[in-house]
Amino acid sequence: MIKTLVVDDDFRVARIHAARVARVGGFECVGEVYSAAAAREAIARLSPDLLLLDVHLPDEDGLSLLRSLQAAGTEVDCIIITAARDLATVRSAMSSGAVYYLVKPFSFEQLRTQLEAYQRWRQELDSAPSASQAVVDSLYHTRSAAVRPAAPGPRLQPTMQKVLDAVRAAGGPISAAEIAESLGVSRPTAQRYLGALERKNLVALELSYGNTGRPLNSYTII
Repeated sequence: MIKTLVVDDDFRVARIHAARVARVGGFECVGEVYSAAAAREAIARLSPDLLLLDVHLPDEDGLSLLRSLQAAGTEVDCIIITAARDLATVRSAMSSGAVYYLVKPFSFEQLRTQLEAYQRWRQELDSAPSASQAVVDSLYHTRSAAVRPAAPGPRLQPTMQKVLDAVRAAGGPISAAEIAESLGVSRPTAQRYLGALERKNLVALELSYGNTGRPLNSYTII
């Protein structure tokens, strides 16, 4: 099993990533932490193989954390997961040794594709007898094999597409009332489109319970 530690400043988003990692065969999420300091403690205690690491942490930049881990000789790989889209951050992540860079929000399929490519890369690396040029070429090809254009999504009615985009942009669970307010539509309208998106298997319904005991519906991207 590839032991994976999720590092994200938002505990709700971390929980979603952890649940997704657990759905990929051969991976085990060994913990969720929400700061660089907590990440250092968890890495020392749990010895994960892979970090899903956010750039924006409350106490330290995630890339700074990654560089310090490498400088200390800590053997852990890293996939950056962040909303940062500027090329300077991407370049810094690559030069800091990240094996890949996923831009939030991303789908479960995008994460699974990259995790499976990383898994194949580790298997080839562990089984290679020596670092011949053919082996090196194969390792680079395996790691980059996951980088392919995403398949086009289904064509949706314009308002339904806006609702889907709002769920995706939330980066975590969001309610029909919150979507209605952000889009300027009624709550029943938002709820109707969310129900349709759930039937299309594009969003997932999550139930939680407040003080009244009544279930609170929220939605996340699948």
